[in-house]
Amino acid sequence: MAVVSSPTLTFQALERHEVPNALKSSAGLQDPISRSKPGSLSEDRYLVISPYDEKPHLLDLETLDKPNQLLARALLVLKCLREDYATAPYVETFNWQGIIDSLRELAKTSNYTWKEESFYIVVFRSQVPPETVAHYSDLGLLDKAAHAEAVESGGFLKYWFGEPDKNGRNLATCVWRSSRDAEIGSIGPKHRVAANAARHMYTEWKIERLRLLVKDDLRGWEIHQWVD
Repeated sequence: MAVVSSPTLTFQALERHEVPNALKSSAGLQDPISRSKPGSLSEDRYLVISPYDEKPHLLDLETLDKPNQLLARALLVLKCLREDYATAPYVETFNWQGIIDSLRELAKTSNYTWKEESFYIVVFRSQVPPETVAHYSDLGLLDKAAHAEAVESGGFLKYWFGEPDKNGRNLATCVWRSSRDAEIGSIGPKHRVAANAARHMYTEWKIERLRLLVKDDLRGWEIHQWVD
C-alpha cells in the first residue's frame, strides 16, 4: 500500500479547532478499575485489551461469540519481539505463534472445537516530525478518546502501540472481529478528530489491512493481505 505523505499543521492550529473538545471529552474516561466499586467488574467478563485500563476501554466478553472470546483472551499474551517494530515485517514483530498456542490451550480448556475463522487486523505506521514530539501526550489523549469510542462500537479485540523511534517512526495495530466492526468503529466523532490530527501532524503515515486466518482445529494459521 502506498505511503501517504501529508503537509504538517502546527499543533497550535489544531488546538483552536477539534483538539480542545476531544481532550475535554477524554477527561470523562478517567474511571480506572482500581477505583471501581468492589465486585462491580468481573475479570471473567471484562478484559484489558489495550494500554488503557479505565472502565470505558474494557472489552465485554458477553458481546462476543465463543471463538472471538477465546481469541481476545489469547491476545492477552501478545508481545512485541523486536526493537525495530516501526519498520520490521509485521508478522515477525509479534509472538503470533505464542498467541495461537495460548488459543489452543483455551479452546481445549473450554472443550471447544475450533472451526476456521478469520479476523481483521489494522496496522498503522507513522512518522512524526520533531516539532510534534513535544505534543505527543496530547496526541495520546486523542487516541485514548477514539479507543473508548471504538470499544463501545463493538468487536474490538486488541490494541497495541509503541513509541516513536529516533527518527519519529512508530507502529500501532489492532485486531477486530471483522472488517465491518472496524469500519463502524472508525466513523465516530472522536475517531475523526484523531484521524485529522494524524493527517496533519504526521509527516508520513500508512495503513495496512491484514487477515488473520486460524484453521480448523487450530492446525495452522496465517496472516496475509486483506482482500474484500
